[in-house]
Amino acid sequence: MIRNILQAIFCAFIVLVFQPAVAQTTYCNPMDIDYKYNFEQLNEKISYRSGADPVIINHKVSGKGSDYYMFVTIQGGYWHSKDMINWKYLTANRWPFEDMCAPAAVSVRDTLFLFQSTFESRPILYSVAPEKGIWEFYNRWTPRLPKDIGPWDPAIYHDPDTDRWFMYWGSSNVYPIFGAELDHSKKLAFKDQYKAMFWLNQYEHGWERFGPNHSDPFKPFTEGAWMTKHNGKYYLQYGAPGTEYNVYANGTYVGDDPLGPFTYTPYNPVSYKPGGFATGAGHGNTFQDNYGNYWNTGTSWIGYNWGMERRIVRYAAGFDKDGQMFANTRFGDFPHKMTTQKWKGKGDELFTGWMLLSYKKPVTASSVMDTMSAAKITDENPRTFWVAKQNKPGETLTIDLQKEQEIKAVQVNYSDYKSDIFDNKPEVVYTQFKILTSNDGKKWDVVSDLTQEPKRDRPCAYIELAKPVKARYVRYEHIYVASPNLAISEFRVFGNGFGKAPETPANFSVIRQKDTRNADLKWEKVPRVIGYNVLWGIAPDKLYQTYQFWNDEPNAFELRALNVGVPYYFGIEAFNENGVSKMSEVVGVK
Repeated sequence: MIRNILQAIFCAFIVLVFQPAVAQTTYCNPMDIDYKYNFEQLNEKISYRSGADPVIINHKVSGKGSDYYMFVTIQGGYWHSKDMINWKYLTANRWPFEDMCAPAAVSVRDTLFLFQSTFESRPILYSVAPEKGIWEFYNRWTPRLPKDIGPWDPAIYHDPDTDRWFMYWGSSNVYPIFGAELDHSKKLAFKDQYKAMFWLNQYEHGWERFGPNHSDPFKPFTEGAWMTKHNGKYYLQYGAPGTEYNVYANGTYVGDDPLGPFTYTPYNPVSYKPGGFATGAGHGNTFQDNYGNYWNTGTSWIGYNWGMERRIVRYAAGFDKDGQMFANTRFGDFPHKMTTQKWKGKGDELFTGWMLLSYKKPVTASSVMDTMSAAKITDENPRTFWVAKQNKPGETLTIDLQKEQEIKAVQVNYSDYKSDIFDNKPEVVYTQFKILTSNDGKKWDVVSDLTQEPKRDRPCAYIELAKPVKARYVRYEHIYVASPNLAISEFRVFGNGFGKAPETPANFSVIRQKDTRNADLKWEKVPRVIGYNVLWGIAPDKLYQTYQFWNDEPNAFELRALNVGVPYYFGIEAFNENGVSKMSEVVGVK
């Protein structure tokens, strides 16, 4: 009898310990992938993880279904996923002669094509087994274009209705976005002379102005071309005005032919996220998932170690009934559901409603190096960070949420402070930690333990808890990070409080300036609020743009992202730990 009881207990223990992790159903920007250490600054001895200029391809193979492949600047390989949540890093049997910058990729008839940014002659690769890392040369050399022309930041487009091939490219504050037709019968050589598609015009397009919040008179940059065909129209997309600022965005021109002429769309930018934690949304691509939903990818700015230190983001996107292209960045760096069906409208139903619980909450650390205080891990700024005195197991960060909340997810964002890593060996470069919760700060429960998972590097680790936990305190307990210093820029806690959502901000006003690229916004602050979303667009039912503000920031702001000659409509909402207010009445300005 006793033996049977012991056997039953042992079996139950085995099931408990070795049961598979609960499948994650949500995601959070920046993307949780194993970003690689960047060798652009090898000669300057600057070491940091980075990822930029993403291209995600839904690669469909006859009889085998669809998988997703993601190509990112200077990563030594690429990522493969079946669900867009779990991404596996792959290396290839054949890779260009130097690592790829701003790669182009396209899926055509069971074949995946890949090309790199270049100012020289370089080959186009292809694969019929990209999940195995097997690539071959499609051609050996593309013709070299004139000096400084490229093709840098290329995009290869295949029109399925006409079987014509095209290339678009450009990365400059001097040259335009270029385009040319490719000759498939000659291994995608240039068929005709390339020509200009369009230039930036910061004098009429406020969002194309350079600098933080479009405040710098320096001539802006355009780059990151991408083509999407929708309902017979060709949407030629581009990034502007510069990757090293919070206002990096994607815009689009529209034409009836792949080589134009193209018309500027008055609702630009298409994808724009200047506020919040993960700022910047430019230079990515647009693709459809297996349910027919559109997504827009982009590059988010870190910029501590180097101006080009970045991460990857993606947002629900699409086209409305009038053909207007949009990307939904509202609460864009809060947890979202990964869809398993066709969504409605602009994808607002993907937002989980899990609010940020950690903003400016008190933090205690087991140790602090110099002035790198623990308070910096809750300020929602990726360029400030805490550093422990030593990078050793057992170092902790403890956030006091100040009252019991229902915790549903956390995100740990590491910073590369004085890093000395110049390789990406997976047996060395990985992250491990535990997340614990408590109601009294004395008795702690482990709610996540990365030592129980396969080792991998997670600079922007997003952990969805197996089930919600009611607690006041949340603790990060360190196990391992490859860098010589343990540095964390943000420890973000998501879930819901047990109080009421805030009231709608009152007296919201918008006054357009004489320079109509600008408008002055103002509102009354609301008690017990974390922040606000200002929403705007070119019609009352097209408020596709979002600018997020924190409540401890001024309640007046100069928005400098408008297009000359375009009427706009604005609304505002407030949010706290408990939820989101109703949106204000819509205000129109000419």
